[in-house]
Amino acid sequence: MWKRIVPWVVLASLALSGLACNLSELTSRLASPAPTVGPAVQTVVVIVATPTPFPPGIASGADVEEQLVINVYAQVSPAVVCITAPEQFGSCFGSGFVLDKEGHIVTNNHVAEAMPDLLVTLADNRTVPAEVVGTDPGSDLAVLKIDVPADELTPVQLGESSSLRIGQRAIAIGNPFGLERTVTTGVISSLSRTLPREDSQFQIAELIQTDAAINPGNSGGPLLDSQGRVIGVNTAITSVTGVNSGVGFAIPVDIVKRVIPDLIALGHYRHPWIGVRGYAITPEMVKAMDLPVESGVLVFQVEPDSPAEKGGLRGGNRDVTVLGMPMRAGGDILIGVNDSVISNFDDLINYLASRTSVGDVVTLTVVRDGGEIRVELTLEERRGN
Repeated sequence: MWKRIVPWVVLASLALSGLACNLSELTSRLASPAPTVGPAVQTVVVIVATPTPFPPGIASGADVEEQLVINVYAQVSPAVVCITAPEQFGSCFGSGFVLDKEGHIVTNNHVAEAMPDLLVTLADNRTVPAEVVGTDPGSDLAVLKIDVPADELTPVQLGESSSLRIGQRAIAIGNPFGLERTVTTGVISSLSRTLPREDSQFQIAELIQTDAAINPGNSGGPLLDSQGRVIGVNTAITSVTGVNSGVGFAIPVDIVKRVIPDLIALGHYRHPWIGVRGYAITPEMVKAMDLPVESGVLVFQVEPDSPAEKGGLRGGNRDVTVLGMPMRAGGDILIGVNDSVISNFDDLINYLASRTSVGDVVTLTVVRDGGEIRVELTLEERRGN
């Protein structure tokens, strides 16, 4: 970041009759005539720091921040599309972005399934029919395809999300309330969130949380870093009014990179699955059940014919009540998967979503009968969406 430097004088050194002096002595001696006795020599080195100019057109540090957003918008907005339908022609109900020169468009599953016939409006205001290539409710991602010459498409640049940090800048471009190619800014306010789904017992994993304004119509649009690279796909908000309240969510781009190739090649995505249900351990559970650990996942149910059952994991075998809630006790406690610690169920969900595939063998660290054991499982495709 450019900063203005106020001109000032550095009084670097003074040799006077072979003696050094401090700043107050230096000031006093500069105000007095130089000694005339002996061979002493008075030497003053003066360094003047001149103001460092800002680049042309930028007048202050605040303007540097503004220019960054301006540049990102200019770079990426040509890739952002409006998704509409013949019944709502001219009004965007969702967003998306151009992935490649073949005409693939990334958006949300809930946008792609909103209407039977979809249209895509590009940055030059052309509206073209869109074909749904693949959808995945489990990650809320979808791919559309449009027939437009390659030299007329501006694809995005995909970044990476594994190194994101809370507090990092986040820039969203989309079509909130049908207002095409609107930019909003904020920060990444949290990471590795999970979001319950209304249509399934499973959750959407590894979400980025941001306070950049996201509203209805932003769904499917890109969340960007300060270099204009896609770090996520905006998907949902938490709000009591239905409009932005400062808590929005985006699917991280590393998940996008895992899911989208399968959507293009197969039309669907195969989610890795273990087949257990469990509780995140709380202090109240530790006390009521006399558990040997203070964190992890207490398994209360193992799905029939699942990898978990085949690997010998055990579910609960007795009923208990904790803070007035009925629970199943006596099952295995999961505290690790491969090299990662499991502190709660979200840790397990996020690990499977971001770091494994169907067919992988994983090693679970399990607490059983007060001791630790290792259980190897081969992940299978999740049943249902």
